[in-house]
Amino acid sequence: QVRLVESGGGLVQPGGSLRLSCVASGSIFRIGAMAWHRQAPWKQRELVATITSSGSTNYADSVKGRFTISGDNALNTVTLQLNSLKPEDTAVYYCNAHTFVGNYWGQGTQVTVSS
Repeated sequence: QVRLVESGGGLVQPGGSLRLSCVASGSIFRIGAMAWHRQAPWKQRELVATITSSGSTNYADSVKGRFTISGDNALNTVTLQLNSLKPEDTAVYYCNAHTFVGNYWGQGTQVTVSS
């Protein structure tokens, strides 16, 4: 069983920065890719960024140029650097690990951007 724990969320002002982390533990099959998603209340969950085990990254248009995803070689620790934050970025952020046997989700960490 894979356990994912996110951390680093909090309250920041518009234009500020935040660094989110996702740590995988437990019975871990090789993680082929890790994704960050976010969900605001009563809105659908949105894919924010992905990183593959080969290092390829992709970003949603709404965050491209502001957010950066990175990870260690095995993707057991993945971070999402949030810069130039906007109120529209307010949401619960979740990491999602893609493995050969299935996908796993963390519990999420709250990001609030407000003055």
